[in-house]
Parts: sequence; structure tokens; C-alpha cells
Amino acid sequence: MAEPLRSNRDFRLLWLSGLFAVLGGQMSAIALPLLILKETGSAVQAGAVGTVAVCAVLITMLPGGVMADRVERRRLMRLCDVGSLAAVTALAVAVWNGHAPMVLVLLVATAGAVLNSVYAPAAFGLMRAVVPPDQMSTATARLQARTSTARLVGPLVGGALFGVHEALPFTAQFLGLFLSTVCVALVRTRSAARTRAGSVFSRRELTAGLSFLWQLPYLRTVLLVFGLGMNFSFGALTFTALAVFSDGGRSGLGGGFVITCVSAGALAGALIAPRFAAERHVRTLIVLTCWSCVGTAAVLAWLSSPLVAGLLCALCMCLSTVASIGFLSTLLVVTPEDRIGRVQSAAGFLSSMVQPFGPLVGGFLLTTLDSSAAFVVIGCVLAVSAAVVTLAPSVRAGAGASREKPEAVAGEPEKAGTPEPAEEPSTPRTSRTSRTPWTSRTSQTPQTPQTSQAPQTPEGPAPEPAGTVSTRPATTPERTTAGPAPDAAGPGAP
Repeated sequence: MAEPLRSNRDFRLLWLSGLFAVLGGQMSAIALPLLILKETGSAVQAGAVGTVAVCAVLITMLPGGVMADRVERRRLMRLCDVGSLAAVTALAVAVWNGHAPMVLVLLVATAGAVLNSVYAPAAFGLMRAVVPPDQMSTATARLQARTSTARLVGPLVGGALFGVHEALPFTAQFLGLFLSTVCVALVRTRSAARTRAGSVFSRRELTAGLSFLWQLPYLRTVLLVFGLGMNFSFGALTFTALAVFSDGGRSGLGGGFVITCVSAGALAGALIAPRFAAERHVRTLIVLTCWSCVGTAAVLAWLSSPLVAGLLCALCMCLSTVASIGFLSTLLVVTPEDRIGRVQSAAGFLSSMVQPFGPLVGGFLLTTLDSSAAFVVIGCVLAVSAAVVTLAPSVRAGAGASREKPEAVAGEPEKAGTPEPAEEPSTPRTSRTSRTPWTSRTSQTPQTPQTSQAPQTPEGPAPEPAGTVSTRPATTPERTTAGPAPDAAGPGAP
């Protein structure tokens, strides 16, 4: 019989590692734009840091997954921790000295994004070796609850520390990363890398995760419609609600209440997911989430109330979080051990690639239409996604239809002992200590797949990709995701 998660020493260490990293990252996430505004007075430069971070994440996400399948994952996580510590130390020292050049800030943001893109899939691979398949859903929910809590508390503490001294939030992030590094160093489990060599940037390696997902109709449809499509639409919905209920920027109370409710909904979903057996009801939860988002848009087009908007958005996020946890658990279980890094990165890439454009579209609709018409248009887009998820044969068949072994990914030869996606992995976990094989102990992602993530995550609104860089604000419409996204805390993760 498998030991409970509370007795799983390595899982507790990974959980604590992510908590320290996420909490520190959230503190600096709120402080960094305030620092840039204080030093330069330019909102454009403050926004440029977030743009650079997003671009760096999207560019390096797929290569990061390849790296996670090449290097022993615990070792790779430790290297990323050291790199993140060095970057944050440089920023903290510069702020304590009274001046943080824009070039340094951009370099730190880019370094954090690149390191996180490697750290997140490595963390998912290591968690796969630490947690048995029948406990993966519970583990994913606990990781998401941890991240959601840190996102609620971190910005408040970071803002308070910034008010005392602008360097304190970055010092707190340094301490969080240091404790996170110690926790990872104490993990005993090892997750062996692939022995196959080849260029990290070859097309075959970069597309291996995408190819695996594309060969399984259930995963492909859910990620494209629920992950990519709903991320885009729900981002537009929440941004529109923020703008409308903030009275065009004259008052942040109503919009802030809506965004806070979204974060609270994610936390509630993560807390109830283990009691709901989310992995057994993924399709029902996905369909319910999609139509709940449609209903929310319809109600907001008719009734202008921040209280109603906040409660409905919280309900959507709660349902989506539960659905994403179930989906991401399935993703981790069906993915072969030697491809988990690339598949996790591919899932996160699909879930987040159009996410930044949702608020842009929401703003365009408010510029050209009135608020009611904007909500109607967004509701129509959401309805199309909901109809596809409801009627698609691949989604109705569920994960069971995806359990036939896919063809070798991107031309890779089959390797002896590689577990088939349809079956529970039978490869013993690689560890320095004696461990029970997977088959005798009968997983996060997406996430969403986060994933994850892990998925943030993946991950209606869902947990975010794991370990997103800490230079972006913690809870904003741009970061409100709508589909499965992996959620695994990395160095400097928000």
C-alpha cells in the first residue's frame, strides 16, 4: 500500500520548495513595476519588463522541456536555483545601493524566464518519480492550493515591504529562493534523464511534445479548445469586467474585487479537488466550466454588478481549477517517463501562447462597442468553445480512447522499457533509496495542463503554468488563465 502524501518526505520538500519560491516571487512581482515607475516615471518601461518576460517564456518553453528530458532532473533544478539566486542577488544589491539600471532589470527578467522554462518541466518530471499515479490528483491539488494561497498573500506582503524600503521585497525573494534551493537539495529521489543524444534545438526534439499531444485526440482537443481557446476568451472576459467595474479607471474597488474573487475561486477549487475525485469526472467538469463561462458573460451583459461579476468569475475559476487538476493528473500518468519534460512544456506552450492577447481584444471591444455588446461578443466566442468541447467525439470518449500507444514521436526510435501511455508506468522510480516500483503502488499538469505546473496549473479559468517568472504581476487579467496549464513552482515563480 502506498504511503500517504503527508508521509512522503520528498513530496513535502518539493511542496515547501515551491511555497518559498512562489511567495518570494509574488512579493517582487508587485514591487518591480513600482520600482521602475519610481525610478523612471515611465509606465511604458514598467510594462516592457513584463513583455520581455512573456516573450522569453514562450521562446524558451519548448527547449526547456528538451533539457528536462536530457539532464537528471533534480540536478537541473539545483542548477536553475543557483542561477536564479545569482540574478536576484544582483538585483537586490543594486536596489539596496539606490539604483537599479533598466538594463539590469531586463537581464534579470530574461534570465528568470529562461531558467524557469527549464525548471518547470524538470520539476514535473521529478514529481512524477516522487508521487505514485493513484495520488497524482491529490498532489496536483495541493500544489495548486499552495500556489493560489501564495498569490493571495504575496502581493499584499510585497506591497507592504516596498512601502518600508524598496529593496525589501527583493531581499525576501532572495531568502525564498535560498530556502527553496535547500529543500530541493534535500530531496533524495532521482529522475533519470534520457540517454539519447542530439541537438536541443533540432526540430524533432522541439516538436516531440507537440507531436505526442497531437497523436492523442483527447489531449489534443482539450488543450486546443479548453486550454488555448478558453484562456484567450476568459482573459478577454476578466479584463473587460475589470475595466467596466473600475469605472474606466476612476475607481479600482470594483475591478479589484473581481480579480480577488478569481484568485479565491482558484484556491477553493484546489482545496475541493481531492474530495471530488476530479480525474474521474474530467469531461463533465470541463463542459460545466465552459458553459458556466458562457452564462457569466450573458449575465454580465444584462446586469452590471461587481458583486455578481466577482461571484460568477469565482465560480468559473473554481470549476476550472478542479477540471484542470483532473486533466493534468491524467496527462502526467499517460505520458512516458522519457518525454514528460517535452510534453509538459508543449502543454504549457499551447495553453499560454495566446493568453496575452485576450486583454488586448477585450480592450478593443470596449473601445468599439458598449460594455453589454462586448460581453455578448465574448460570450459568443465562449459558446463556440463550449459547444466544441461538448460535442467533440474525442472529448466524449475521454482519456480511455487515447490509451493506445502513439507512434514514435518525431521519428524517435522506440526504447526498451518505455511505458505506454495507456498503461500505468511500470518503470521503477530512480532513487538512491529503496523505493516501491510504480506498478506496485497503484499523477499535475495540465496543465493544464498547471500541468503542469505542477499544470500553474493545466490551469474555464485554470491554474497557470508553473514557475512563471516573478517580474510579472501576480493577479492580473493578463495572468488569468482559462484552460489546463501546468503548475509547478520554479525559482522566482509567481
